[in-house]
Amino acid sequence: MHFTNTKPFRVKEEELVRQCKQGDLKSQQRLYDLFSDRFFRLAFRYVKDQAEAEDVVMLAFVKIFTSLKKFTWQEAGSLEAWMRRILINEALMALRKKHNFYLTETLDVENPIHDAEIFEETDAEYLYQLILELPDGYRTVFNLFAIEGYDHAEIAELLRITESTSRSQLYKARQLLIRKINQEGLHYGT
Repeated sequence: MHFTNTKPFRVKEEELVRQCKQGDLKSQQRLYDLFSDRFFRLAFRYVKDQAEAEDVVMLAFVKIFTSLKKFTWQEAGSLEAWMRRILINEALMALRKKHNFYLTETLDVENPIHDAEIFEETDAEYLYQLILELPDGYRTVFNLFAIEGYDHAEIAELLRITESTSRSQLYKARQLLIRKINQEGLHYGT
């Protein structure tokens, strides 16, 4: 399966939503073309398997199209935010089927080190590859917290874990990323 976004997006978001709600197949295809590529990359950050990421995207779009009647357009970007939540939930459901997030060790920590500098100084593509190498629990919490902007209470609810487990997984993910960056010769603070 190959996701493409080759056609320029000419229809305003609000109008596209209206047309999709009316069952217009061309508008639904436009919506899919507009978001499928970036949603595949988003799903892949969680499930780390190409075929599984493709399945997640397809399942998410099925839910998007069946739930679109319930969506109320509010402003530019509200559609994408709503669709991203559906996609992330699908990715998390795929992870839950394969992994038991309850088996993770907890560590009650509030992130005592200031590691933002090391991440800011690291090439984005390199950091992306390192994130993909994280164990599933670490990677999932890191993505939800650092990239998607969820707080620990929201992550705990989404993954059905405790907030302290979420904090622990984030702390361990950061520590592992720092260790990997340092092993490559990119040292903290230099």
